[in-house]
Amino acid sequence: MMHPEERLAELGLTVPEVAKPVAAYVPAVRTGSLVLTSGQLPVRSGELLAKGKVGAEVTPEQAVECAQQCVLNAIAAVKAEIDDLSLVKRVVKVVAFVASTPDFTGQPQVANGASELLGKVFGDAGVHARSAVGVAVLPLDAPVEVEIMVEV
Repeated sequence: MMHPEERLAELGLTVPEVAKPVAAYVPAVRTGSLVLTSGQLPVRSGELLAKGKVGAEVTPEQAVECAQQCVLNAIAAVKAEIDDLSLVKRVVKVVAFVASTPDFTGQPQVANGASELLGKVFGDAGVHARSAVGVAVLPLDAPVEVEIMVEV
C-alpha cells in the first residue's frame, strides 16, 4: 500500500509546516487511539489564501482551494503528533466551517475540497463522517476552517 506522503507527492503536494496557533491552543491532541486537530485555517507560507465571505469576496472555487489547504494543515498537525502518517487507520470525522453570505448554500461543495483530498491521501481510510456549517465570520476573516479527527 502506498504511503500517504507518496500519494501527496503524486498530487504535487507536500505536508506543510504545522501552522502556528493564533490563540491559546495546540494544533492537535492525541487521546487514546484518536488524534483531534484544532480548526485549521487556509494558511500557506504564513498567509491566508483568501479573506472574506464565500458568495461575496471569495468564490466557491477559491473556497474549495482553501478547504484543501486547511486539510493539508490538519494533516501536518496529525503528523506532528504521530510522526508517521501511515499510522492513520481511518479519518473518522471532518468539520468544515464556511464563512458565507446568508444566501450561499454551497457549504457541502466547499467541504468536498477537504473530503476529496483526504480520500486521495488515505484511500478507503479517508472516508469519513462530516459536517459542513455556514457561519457569519471566522478568525482573521478566513473563508474556511477545517478540523479533523483520525484514528491511529
